[in-house]
Formats: sequence, structure tokens, C-alpha cells
Amino acid sequence: MQRPISRRDFLKLAGVGFGAMAFKPYNFPELEALYTPKRLPQFPVSDIIGRVVEPDIDLRSRPTNDPGLNTSIGKLGADTLVEWGREVIGNVIGGLSNQRYVETSQGYIYASMLQPTKNFPNVPIAELPAGQTGFWAEVTVPYIELTHEGVVASPWLQDHITYNFPPRLYYGQVVWIDQIRQSNGFVEYRWNEDAYGKGYGYGGGYGEFFWGDGAGFKILTEEEVAPITPDFNPDEKTISVDLDYQTLSCFEGSNEVFFCRISSGKAYDPITGQISDQFATPAGNLITHWKIISKNMTAGSAQAGYSTPAVPWNTFISGEGIAIHGAFWHNAFGEKRSHGCINVTPENAKWIFRWTTPYVSLAQSELRVSLPDHGTIVQSTERKF
Repeated sequence: MQRPISRRDFLKLAGVGFGAMAFKPYNFPELEALYTPKRLPQFPVSDIIGRVVEPDIDLRSRPTNDPGLNTSIGKLGADTLVEWGREVIGNVIGGLSNQRYVETSQGYIYASMLQPTKNFPNVPIAELPAGQTGFWAEVTVPYIELTHEGVVASPWLQDHITYNFPPRLYYGQVVWIDQIRQSNGFVEYRWNEDAYGKGYGYGGGYGEFFWGDGAGFKILTEEEVAPITPDFNPDEKTISVDLDYQTLSCFEGSNEVFFCRISSGKAYDPITGQISDQFATPAGNLITHWKIISKNMTAGSAQAGYSTPAVPWNTFISGEGIAIHGAFWHNAFGEKRSHGCINVTPENAKWIFRWTTPYVSLAQSELRVSLPDHGTIVQSTERKF
């Protein structure tokens, strides 16, 4: 979860990870594009498809941003899709530890600015399963163009209109589908943005509705979110988070069973430009105590707030503001970047969600525990200089 920054700075800093720039400007004053049904586009043919997550990203002739070499050969707009060739180690100047570039047929792109996605379209169903009010679905294509229904209510959508960004869902996001229609010549699913029906109380949900091509959504099953190694003593499951090296490891006893890179909180206030612990991930012994499959993370005001729907696979480890969750808006894992949470890829967040306690089923969707009961222990460490 992010802590408040100004809406303009938020969009400027976060880029299109939280709202994508259009290939062509939409005439949002008339809102025509907002209500026009949209099919999935033709995506590049590649095992991995890179999605540019911020505007004006350099395409380079060599994997370096050294200003003395003048390697920039063009600019890529947000949501540009490229065929992902391979990752190479380059020379990144500017105090960043990530030195990875992605090689494409056109040139090199700094890997932190390129979300790795895949294109796995699905065969949509024609109607809701009998006796069900809806189902959870995961986005399995680079992005889904959305058609809005009803009143514009959320800061997220208002910002898209203000900044000419078309609303989209991105690879790895998880949403609640509550209706199906075929009136536009293809099957569309309706995303109910307030999946839990609690109005603003649902983490900033505003009760908006969006339609998207059903082929972009994979219907989740209980088997896909079933607990990992549930027979292992949950009291002997622990997570180790190294805030210096930006890594996370899961242990069963003394055996490491999972490892990934993270992006934790950066001790930096983007408003004042000063060092601030307000945005740092806490160090110490934490616990998993609240898990929710998909969460709208919205708080603050128009001047100092944020609005991010459908953040997937949330495992809260400190209060109601610090979680391990999937991040689809960057690929800077290994760098401190967030405003307190521990960002991991959606795939890694899903694994952690399934492995930790308390175990949560699709039918539950959300579960909290209270002290003295608790879930998995998280040992977060950071050196002090």
C-alpha cells in the first residue's frame, strides 16, 4: 500500500503502472471512448512481452545510460509492448543497484521500466455459473481495455480522464466479475470494483463497474489458491526479509523453500524531498494477520492521496498499511521503491499468499486474525549506519 503523495506527483512518479497513457489521445471531454466496448488488441508474438510502465522511456543502442555515450535512439510511450529477448547486465549510472537491461530487436530498455507479461487468452463462459453471484478472475494478457458503466466516482478514474489515460487492467491483476454479456458481438465480463460490497469501507472502493473482453480473464479455481504445504507445521514457517539486499526468503524449519527480490519502502518523502522514516518498511518481528485476494488501495485527498484498484494477493504484516503484495506497475525489484509495503511480482505474491497462514480460500476472499492468534512470523532486518 502506498502512503499519500499529491495526485499529480503520484502520476508523474508512478507513471502508468497505476494508469496507462493511451497510444492515441481519447476525447475524454465527451467521454465517448470511456463507454465504447473494446476487444483485446493484437499482442506481439513472444514468450515474454515487455510492457513499458512509464512515459518517455529511452530505447538505447547499448545497455547503458552513460550520458557521454549518447546511446538513446528513441523514446517509448507508456504501454508500448515489445518482444522480450533476454536480460543483460549493463551499466546504469545514477545510484541504482539494478543494472539489468532487456534486449529487444529494436534496442535495449532498462528492465525496471518494463513489466514482463505473457499473452494467455482464455475461452470465456457465456453466463455466470449456476448459483453463483460472481467469480474471481486473473488478467492473463498484457492489458485489457475497459469500458466504464455508471457514474465516474473514483480518483483513479478521474485521474485517467484528467490526464488522458485510458482505463485498463494489467497482467497479474485480480478482479471480481459479477455479470456477463454478449451484446457487442463478443463476450464481456463486468468487473465490480467494490468486490466486497462495503462501499468506501472496502479499502477505498467506490462501487464502479467496468466491462472488458472476457478472453483476457482466467477464472480462478480453489485448487489454484489452495494452501502450499498445509501439512507442514505452520508454527515452523517463517519469512526472512532483508531490507538491505531487498530479498525475501520463506523457510520451513531451516530449509529455504522460496526466494524472490522485493521493492520495500524507501525512506524518502516525495513531497518534501527529505529523508523520512514515514515511508520505510518497518524492521523487526512482524506477523501475517490479514489477507485479502484483491484490494483497492485508496486514501488521502486530491492534493495528497493515491488510488490503485485491484492490487493482487495482499498479505498484511504490520497494521492495516504494510503488506506483501503484487506490483504490476514496475519491475524494479531489488530497489527500494514503495511507500512502506513490500512489492513483489504478482506471481510471487500469489505464492506467498498461499503459503502463509492464515489460509484463505476463494470463497472467503479475506481473513483477519487477532492477537494472541497470528499467522506466519516475518523477520524483517535492516542495518543502521
